[in-house]
Amino acid sequence: MATGDKIDNKADELKGKAKETVGKVQDDDELKAEGKGDQVKGNVKQAGEKIKDAFKS
Repeated sequence: MATGDKIDNKADELKGKAKETVGKVQDDDELKAEGKGDQVKGNVKQAGEKIKDAFKS
């Protein structure tokens, strides 16, 4: 997995956690859901990169 991809994927995950937290504080269900979606997106991308790395070996 390229370092840049790792950083981008982790950034998506952290951005999602931040959005979810702000959504909880503001009682904004839409923002909480968007944050969870960003976290899932980051996790799925990381899993995909791990699978690519496994086939490269």
